[in-house]
Order: sequence, then structure tokens, then C-alpha cells
Amino acid sequence: MSELERVGELARRRGFFFPANGAYGGVAGFYTYGPQGAALKRNIEDAWRDRYVTQEGHMEVSAPDVMPEPVFEASGHLEGFDDMIIECPACETSHRADHLVEDATDIEDAEALPLEEVEALFEAHDLECPTCGESLAGVPVEDFNLMFATDIGPGSAQPGYLRPETAQGIFVEFPRLKEYARGQLPFGVAQVGNAYRNEISPRRQLLRVREFTQAELEHFIDPERDEPDLSRVADVELPLYSAENQHAEDGGIEYVTVKEAVEEGIVGSDWIAYYLGISLDWYERIGVDMDRFRFRQHLAGERAHYAADCWDAESEIGGDWIEITGFAYRSDYDLSKHGEYSGDDFTVFRAYDEPKTVERASVDPDMSTLGPEYGGKAADIAEALQTLAETDREAFEGDTVTVEVDGEEIEVATAVANFSVEEVTESGEHITPHVVEPSFGIGRILYTVVAHAYRTDEVDGEARDYLSFPAEVAPTTVGVFPLMGKDGLDDRAHEIAATLRSAGFDVAYDESGNIGRRYRRQDEIGTPYCVTVDYESLEDDTVTVRERDSTEQARVAIDELPATLTALRMGSKSLSDL
Repeated sequence: MSELERVGELARRRGFFFPANGAYGGVAGFYTYGPQGAALKRNIEDAWRDRYVTQEGHMEVSAPDVMPEPVFEASGHLEGFDDMIIECPACETSHRADHLVEDATDIEDAEALPLEEVEALFEAHDLECPTCGESLAGVPVEDFNLMFATDIGPGSAQPGYLRPETAQGIFVEFPRLKEYARGQLPFGVAQVGNAYRNEISPRRQLLRVREFTQAELEHFIDPERDEPDLSRVADVELPLYSAENQHAEDGGIEYVTVKEAVEEGIVGSDWIAYYLGISLDWYERIGVDMDRFRFRQHLAGERAHYAADCWDAESEIGGDWIEITGFAYRSDYDLSKHGEYSGDDFTVFRAYDEPKTVERASVDPDMSTLGPEYGGKAADIAEALQTLAETDREAFEGDTVTVEVDGEEIEVATAVANFSVEEVTESGEHITPHVVEPSFGIGRILYTVVAHAYRTDEVDGEARDYLSFPAEVAPTTVGVFPLMGKDGLDDRAHEIAATLRSAGFDVAYDESGNIGRRYRRQDEIGTPYCVTVDYESLEDDTVTVRERDSTEQARVAIDELPATLTALRMGSKSLSDL
């Protein structure tokens, strides 16, 4: 059984995740998180909020999943949010073209190739439809937009889309969010929520789905003034797979500190390097195996339309490297686009250290002349004249000045333009912030944590499967068992379970089957500690505490149980200390 099959079987059987809508045959690309999975997912999200919101001092918002079409015209998603699709002419099944190429060749990143080159690869390798076996050589490869379209409202409704990323819900609210930050850069805005992409061929369980949870941080900075505190992460050693190494025949992962990565130019942005540094510790904290983890730099052809530079955090699962987070320097692309399309103010005011006296060129067009002559174009001509005044003063030195409006050159008398240059004193200027974005795929991270936590060993001569989750993210913190469901042991166990729940622990109560089988059930869902109430407990008010990975046991006083489990969970005490 492969690792993917093993994880999938355990996930279904123990309630981590399973295909949704099974009673109606299911729909590819949609999954339901069961009781264990929902709890694990919540704990990972809480750990993310702790690290990227609380510890970094950022704010969090929650925006709608549906947004109107103009948002995505501005963001570029209507034009550029595409995957390569190829449709089999025989069985009419659609496939992700770059995935078929990667599955059949040694090419790792076919999505970075032009469509024509991918078509040529289908010809060269005579690739076949995986569904029916028909040759796909000569079949056109096309772009397919991944957004889910919908109508907002009845009748002649406004077109809208399910958001393909949570980020746009932050960007469009920037004019208000900057007020909450008192107009002071830098500041960060986080969001945890669902995103939707109409994947051509969903596959590999949670690794490629149509609805998924993102945890994104948009960090707004002044690119000329704001710098991260790299001293906090300078000595963190990063496993980097750079674009240069990906092109080299003998290239591979190299381990360099954050400081070295910046000084040597391996990571071009100090801010990206900073977030790689703090994220490495976070991945390890939640249970990602650092021997199966790397940061890979995007090749030029695979970068998103908004990204000046991008690195992915990748985990190894089943022999393949899976993207779990993208770290992108989005520059001022998003805010500039939304400012252009909406007409709202997506800038912040940056004060000078001291006021400056500058020359300001402007025009005051005579609209009584432009209006009758040019009608509806007059306002556009006036705007074009102002833009020209700001960029090319010499254009106004003659008797006429020429501007272009809607592709047409229009000549205006300089006297009508009323060009002038004045000295003004300015206390600052408006700038469009740049954006640094760490974007986390919670489902893929959860899948990674489950796969990397899977262990097998032998206990008392019997094979055992267990999930070695860190206690912080384990779906259940402690299992409480009466040795027998009688003689008052069950009553005492119920009391202890209730006490622990009141103290904030996720508790599973189980009195079914022998104690060994109950231990195995909790081991398999990753419960780090089990508490057993036995006859001795009724005499001296102590219980047995068992640790999952080592199976070691110790007696603990019942009244000390909440404090002891807290210390064990936080790592300030081990079972051998008891």
C-alpha cells in the first residue's frame, strides 16, 4: 500500500476526511472533514493565528466568499487565472495537460511551459488519454479559467465569482483597513477562509480539490523605508531549492542561513527571507518532518501574474513534492489595479522628515472651449493634459499641445490648456504600498501533518499504527478510560473527563473493549495521553497516565491531573519527571 493509499484509508476509517456527498455518488474535488479532521484543522489554524497574527501583531478579517466581477477584472484573474486543458476527442474527458506531461516524462514543471511547447510534447511522446487510451497527439491544448461563476441577485443579476483566493477580500477593503491602522505602514491583515478553483482534474485526495481553506497574510509595506528585523531569524538554516539549482544538472537542496540567503542574493527580498525564517519553525512546531521539507523558488514561467518573486514551501509525500505554502512579493500590483479600476484611494500618506518646496506643473483647461468642440471627450482631454503636464513640461512650450485620447491624437491650443508651474510646499506624498504575502493551504498542510505523523511499531508482540502528532495540534488531547465499566470506576472516570473538559482539554471517553484495544484506538487518531481509572484510583485518588509514542506510564494524583497534563502538553515536563 502506497503512502497516499495508507493515509487515505486511515483518514476515512478514523474520521479525518472523506469524499463529500457520497450518498449521491460524490463530486470530485470536494471533501468533508470528519470529527478528527475538523479538530486537527481547527488546531492547525489556531497555531497559524498564534504565529502570524498574535505574535506578529497583525489584524484579522473575514470577507465574503462571493465577489462581483469587477474585482477580478482588476485583479487579473479573469484574464490570467488559467490552467492547461486538453479534451480527449474519443471519450470527451478533460485532463490537465501539464499533469499528463509530467506523469509521462521527466519534466517536473510543465505548467511553466508555453501551450505550443506542451502540444509538441504530446506529439513527441505520443501521449494517450488515461481514461480510454486514445492518442492525444495533435489535440489542441487550451487555457481554462479556474474561477466558479455565479449570479448575484435575481433577474438581470450582477455577475460574480467565488473567490479563487482569500487575498482579494483584503485588498478591496484596503481604503478602510488603512484607517484602522491609522495610515501607518507597515501593517498586516490576515484571513482564514475558503477559496474555490474549478480544477480540471481533481486528484490525490486533499492535494488538489475544488474547495479548500487558505490562511493568508497580506503585509503592507513601504518599499523604501520598511525592513524586517532579520536579526530574529538570521541564524535559521533554510533548506533552499533555488531556480539556479533547478536548472543545474547536479542541483539540489542547499542549506543556508537566512542571513547567508540574503547576502548571497539567493532570496531577493528581505521580507520573503524573514517569512521563510519564521515559517520553518512553525512547520516543525505543527509536525511537518523537516527531513521531508524544502523551500523551492518559482521558475520565471510559473510565477503568478502578480508575483515579482515567489518561493514555495513543499513537503514530500509518497515520493512527490507538494506545495503547501506560497511566499510571494506581490509589489504594488494589487492595490494599484484596484485603485485604477475602482477610482478609490488605495494609497497611504507618507510624511517627509521636513517639508519640501517643489515646483508643481498643472493645467487649468478652458472647458468653455473644450466642451463645445469635443463634447463627451472634453473631460478625458483635460485629464490627459494634466498627465502630460506632470511628465513632460516641454510639450507646452509651443502654440499647441498634442494628447492622445482613446487612440486619437488631439491638438489643443496651449492657451486653452492654461499651463503653469507653481512653487508649493509639501509635507509628504501619497504612495502605493507593496505587499508581501505568505499564503498557506490548510488542507495540504493537514494532509502533510497526517502523513508525516504516521508511525508503525510493535507493542507487547502486536503491530501498532499510530499518529505522532505534536500535542498542540492533536485532535484529542487525552483519552479517559475506566479499567472496567462497573464498581464505580465508570462514574469516577466520567467525573475526571468532565473536570478535564472544564479545564480546556479535548477529551475522549471510552469504556468499550479491553484496555489495550482502547489504547490502540487513541494511538491511531494521535491522542498523546491516556488516563486510566482503576481500583487503586478509588483507594488513593491517583490514575495511570500513559504517553502515546513511548507507551510509558506513570501514576498521577487526580487533583494534579489538569496541571500535569498542561505541563506535558506544553513540553515543560516529561513523563519521566513524574
